[in-house]
Amino acid sequence: MAKLTVTVCMGTTCYVMGSSELIDLLENLPAELQDLVEVRGSNCLNLCQQGAYGRAPFVMIDDEVLPEATPENLIARLRELAVL
Repeated sequence: MAKLTVTVCMGTTCYVMGSSELIDLLENLPAELQDLVEVRGSNCLNLCQQGAYGRAPFVMIDDEVLPEATPENLIARLRELAVL
């Protein structure tokens, strides 16, 4: 399986809403996901400009947007995608 590319928005709104926790989490992934994920930060994914401020922080997993990302729902989604 090709690596999943995870891009975490580090723009102001996403950062304030918790994206720094997501970067910390991704740098310490569970063992079963470590070789399957490539982590990137982005200055801004520009998703808030579409009127979605309340849905931050945003994460992209390949081309899929994960709004309101939390450590729990991010790991859950990565596990789902890893078995596909």
